[in-house]
Amino acid sequence: MSRGRRRQAQRHAREFDAFVAGAGGRLLHAAVLLTGEPPARAPAAERLLVSALARTYADWARLRGDDPYEHTRQELAARFARQRRRHRRAEGGVLSRLPPQERLVVVLRHGEGVAEEQAAAGLGLPPERVRALCERGMAAALSRPRDPVGDAA
Repeated sequence: MSRGRRRQAQRHAREFDAFVAGAGGRLLHAAVLLTGEPPARAPAAERLLVSALARTYADWARLRGDDPYEHTRQELAARFARQRRRHRRAEGGVLSRLPPQERLVVVLRHGEGVAEEQAAAGLGLPPERVRALCERGMAAALSRPRDPVGDAA
């Protein structure tokens, strides 16, 4: 590897490390909400986040001014959507009671503040479907008593 490439790779690694240090906690919180695990014990959320961060790192040089947080959040949501069968039996909190697709939409819309149209485009769904899933998920989450132990929401 040439000296210039080595310096560039080191710079990218430092930038990525700084990004993870700043955004890692918030991204882990989103992953915990998605998987529905208790925050203190969330191996599936950690695996989901690590795989999303690995993809972001691989794409780091191509981001060129794009928001790495947005890129990672999209990757997190896409990976969760592809693996949602694994997350049917979540273990903790109000959101864990929701079906995976409703949980995904509620986390994107209310946990991450993603606009309805943006969530719909990222998930490949019409905005009306995202709205319906979000309304149904929120109604279900709010209609049940909160679990004081391990509430991930």
